[in-house]
Amino acid sequence: MKGQSRLDQIMDYLKSHNLVTVDQLVAAISASPATIRRDLIKLDREGVISRSHGGVTLNRFIPAQPTTLEKQQRNQREKQAIAQAAAQWVNAGDSLVLDAGTTMLELARQLTHLPLRVITADLRIALFLSEFKQIEVTIIGGRIDESSQSCIGEHGRRLLRGINPDIAFISCNSWCLEKGITAPTEEKAGLKQDLLANASRRILLADSSKYGAWSLFCASPLASLTHIITDSRLSPELQQTLHGQNFTLTLAESPTGDRIPG
Repeated sequence: MKGQSRLDQIMDYLKSHNLVTVDQLVAAISASPATIRRDLIKLDREGVISRSHGGVTLNRFIPAQPTTLEKQQRNQREKQAIAQAAAQWVNAGDSLVLDAGTTMLELARQLTHLPLRVITADLRIALFLSEFKQIEVTIIGGRIDESSQSCIGEHGRRLLRGINPDIAFISCNSWCLEKGITAPTEEKAGLKQDLLANASRRILLADSSKYGAWSLFCASPLASLTHIITDSRLSPELQQTLHGQNFTLTLAESPTGDRIPG
């Protein structure tokens, strides 16, 4: 097979799989391991792919925050499965911080039967939970970010630094073992840092399609988390790597079917 045709096949395979190994590419493209490794070195030098624990992925730098509408259309079944798994960690009487995002809204829908104290930056979550009398809702306040329909700025950060919640649930658009949880703006990253700072349990909710992507600002290394809940579509190699870390990894069973990266 000609070199460029083989590279095109590698790119097509990477576009339909989140994280792949050399062995997977060898089987899919019918080339030798040495040939695949040479191709990957070429793509890495061109900045097309990134290498990480467990394999390689497309270079997926995220420069800007996706809108809520865009996120609502992505991987809804995985988000529901993750939210159901996350709800098992919540007990009656807990105090929670819920980050902004569509997965967090799915989690909020799982918690309406419990008496809770909830602090959130997300306008939709705050309005939704305020309808349930047994849930005390605090919104952190500040300037409204149009893309996420949530509060940002120093006002909310001061509030988050002054509380000691039982659980902080954090969301993201990008995560990986090497770069941690990242955000497109310094403001977003700083708010997430304060959201996690004083919580007894710090739990990331993020579907596997976001793994391997990154943005400019680091909100938190994965090592600072106590739990990560994602879906079961992570590669077996990556699952093994993450299971070997200090946090608890939960893989929510997600339905089969097509999904949209991100």
